[in-house]
Amino acid sequence: MKATPVLEIFGPTIQGEGMVIGRKTMFVRTGGCDYRCSWCDSAFTWDGSQKAAAMSAEAIYDKLKETGGEAFNHVTISGGNPAMHPGLGDLVELLQQHGIETAIETQGSIWNEWVKEIDEVTVSPKPPSSLMKTDWPRLDRYMEELQPRRDKALSLKVVVFDENDLKYAIDVHERYPDVTMYLQVGNDDTATPQVEKLRDHLLAKYEWLTEKVLQEERLNGVRVLPQLHTLLWGNKQGV
Repeated sequence: MKATPVLEIFGPTIQGEGMVIGRKTMFVRTGGCDYRCSWCDSAFTWDGSQKAAAMSAEAIYDKLKETGGEAFNHVTISGGNPAMHPGLGDLVELLQQHGIETAIETQGSIWNEWVKEIDEVTVSPKPPSSLMKTDWPRLDRYMEELQPRRDKALSLKVVVFDENDLKYAIDVHERYPDVTMYLQVGNDDTATPQVEKLRDHLLAKYEWLTEKVLQEERLNGVRVLPQLHTLLWGNKQGV
């Protein structure tokens, strides 16, 4: 079995993003990412500032149970880009054996077959403000592989910081019109420790994004979300 680089395992907490927003969950945060987004709120997963530990599926499961006890039945696999780690397939299988549901978010740039087994997959391509370039053929493959699954959920999510990001979101929505899409406010202040100040700032951005979507007929089918965990806990790690 292949080991996976793991930075942190925490919870139970509340999922703050995408289609599973508000869901009680545990988190397994992996190290490593093939992207370097300019506004990344978890750059510690790839910038070398924090060290990951190589863990087997059994070790990860044991740590989940040690940390969360019996107070969870859902695990979110996060990153960085967790889809780059083949060993997570063993973890997904182990969690399934214990009746635990799984969720993942990835930018759709690296494919692993085990992603098909995840209950709730959020594909989150990165907009222009990230300074990353979308590989459309790779993203197309993701959507082609995941859309036919039965009894499992798939959604798209685009983080929006500005007008160019909103235009990009329209392009993504029109490219995959049959996939449920979420737009989410981007956190452009990932350093401040002042939760109330950040909350007010992000709520104002959420109002801006909502008004933009309400006026745009090409986004009639999307859902507009805040980043819930940031409103609750600011930039605190491990919540």
